Amino acid sequence: MKNWQTEILNSFAFCYSNGFLEGINNKTKVMKRHAYGYKRFERLRAKILLTLKYKEVGLHLG
Repeated sequence: MKNWQTEILNSFAFCYSNGFLEGINNKTKVMKRHAYGYKRFERLRAKILLTLKYKEVGLHLG
């Protein structure tokens, strides 16, 4: 606890969180595991973007 005291206190002082991006990363990794047999990267990329609703993701990042 003492090694991370500054970071822990900063997490209470500031309301920033990377939880939304961690969720996107987790969903992408799960889809990548399930799409092991895809022959083309473009198809995997399209599936990821369609599943995550690319337009809505852009609104949360700005």
